[in-house]
Amino acid sequence: MPVPASDTPALPTFADVKRAASRIAGTAHRTPVLTSRTADAMSGASLFFKAENLQRGGAFKFRGAYNAISALPKEVRRRGVIAFSSGNHAQAIALASRLLGVPAVIVMPEDAPQVKVEATRGYGAEVVAYDRYSQDREVLGREIAQARGLTLIPPYDHPDVIAGQGTLALELIEETGPLDMLVACLGGGGQLAGCALAAAELSPGIAIYGVEPEAGDDGRRSFHEGKVVTIPVPRTIADGAQTTYLGALTFPIIRERVTEIVTVSDDELVETMRFFAARMKLVAEPTGCLAAAAVLHGKLDVAGKRVGVVISGGNVDIASFARLVSPAA
Repeated sequence: MPVPASDTPALPTFADVKRAASRIAGTAHRTPVLTSRTADAMSGASLFFKAENLQRGGAFKFRGAYNAISALPKEVRRRGVIAFSSGNHAQAIALASRLLGVPAVIVMPEDAPQVKVEATRGYGAEVVAYDRYSQDREVLGREIAQARGLTLIPPYDHPDVIAGQGTLALELIEETGPLDMLVACLGGGGQLAGCALAAAELSPGIAIYGVEPEAGDDGRRSFHEGKVVTIPVPRTIADGAQTTYLGALTFPIIRERVTEIVTVSDDELVETMRFFAARMKLVAEPTGCLAAAAVLHGKLDVAGKRVGVVISGGNVDIASFARLVSPAA
């Protein structure tokens, strides 16, 4: 569950996003903004894809992870950090820790994609496995943190993580100029909240949308009910969005600054993966396709608009990728 309000840190601001941009400059990749005439024709819009699948660690998560760890005092870094994640935050924390010389422990679900587990270990982190359907990863993470004296860096509900993720929207709008819409992927809300902070400041009047899997619509329900709604772990191929509730920090930012939240099906995610592979020569994981799937499958009215679309990651097992994008799948 979200942290009680009395223990919740102050909400991050656009100033924090700018500070994060300074911290990660020269370490995180300034990922390309890609266009596709075919995608524009399909949507009737001018689409600008922020290719975070080409980020270090294979996903946007590196931004928030590196910003959060580098902001820690040296004596705190020396003791080490711990995180819980289905994969991309795990890899990001592991890589950022290696670059900064910080010991890292990662709590990962037993069914996480093997490519993500291997990459996390490859970056030098210790991996602790758990059953996502019967164990609470936050409880386990906090228990280990307390026992070992580690600093917990959650995957989305952390001010420096949120600010770091917002740098992707800052870069996008710096390159494209003002946009009419920004469409981001939604799991726990770190990406959407961070991007909303940057986009609202840099492109006044912009409409900001979050996209989550149909099976995991806690964000959409929370947005419309005006309170954080908790759901069971969703069954979806978008493993990075198998979250069960929005955060105590991400929810108020999203509620204030986001226009709407929509959902897409797993089939639409697969079709979008195929589109990226066939037409744009990009490998994108299912979660990374959430925003694009909403745009390319008519979930949003984008006709005639300039639209920023986040491709959030590309960490997918190659065998699974081949199976999913195969025409026979």
